[in-house]
Amino acid sequence: MDLPPAVELDEEQIRRYARHIVLPEVGGVGQARLLAARVLVVGAGGLGSPLLLYLAAAGVGTLGVVDFDRVDTSNLQRQVLFDTAATGEPKVEAAARRLRALNPGVRIVEHRLKLEPANARELVAAYDLVADGSDTLATRLAVHDACLAVGRPLVSAAVQGTDGQLTTFKAHLGPPHPCLRCLFPEPPAREALPSCAQAGVLGPAAGVMGCLQAVEVIKELLGPPAPSLSGTLLLYDAMAARLDRLAVPRDPACSRACRRRPADPSDRPDA
Repeated sequence: MDLPPAVELDEEQIRRYARHIVLPEVGGVGQARLLAARVLVVGAGGLGSPLLLYLAAAGVGTLGVVDFDRVDTSNLQRQVLFDTAATGEPKVEAAARRLRALNPGVRIVEHRLKLEPANARELVAAYDLVADGSDTLATRLAVHDACLAVGRPLVSAAVQGTDGQLTTFKAHLGPPHPCLRCLFPEPPAREALPSCAQAGVLGPAAGVMGCLQAVEVIKELLGPPAPSLSGTLLLYDAMAARLDRLAVPRDPACSRACRRRPADPSDRPDA
């Protein structure tokens, strides 16, 4: 993944990110890469809340936030980005205010819209990487297909009840990376995907998955030698306090997404 030229850290940034800089896995060069990166987060909910907080705290230079909803009282049990006073406010506005207060050095871009196939590709193309924490299959498919079309890595997390899952899609790079349709050749039946309102969700379980997603986003931005989750589905069972890994091979018979050409580097915008 090509990022803009790394920025030079100033004295205030060296103090703020000191605990990253001393890590051999990050260092000054890695922190500069984070500061130069642009990440689009789809969904400012139970997953997006901890994800956005940790990415902003880590100094990811530009964070785009996509959400068309307003803060509801029922959100506050798990969406830790918001407080009671934000109830009724558009989520992107409340999220931007909190994130700017946390780290004024991070640029927050508000996208108060519903991400759909008609607008997904243009939106995704303006960022280096996408993190999806949306709560509908239609949005997940639109995000995935747009990332594949313009050659962007996608870190995708989900939570339902007390269980979660996490993976990274980079099928635009070709074999051996799988796409979403290698994992789910046929979309699950609607009744198999009840909403949070129908099935409930354990607040801390969403927090765990959002934090794990933040780690994977940072790993992708830092690049090798950190191993990618592409080709691996991470499963979390909160009640059993258990993490499992499931291999997801690229399907040579994948009927759609995997057959596209590798992304052209010129797809990446200059600004």
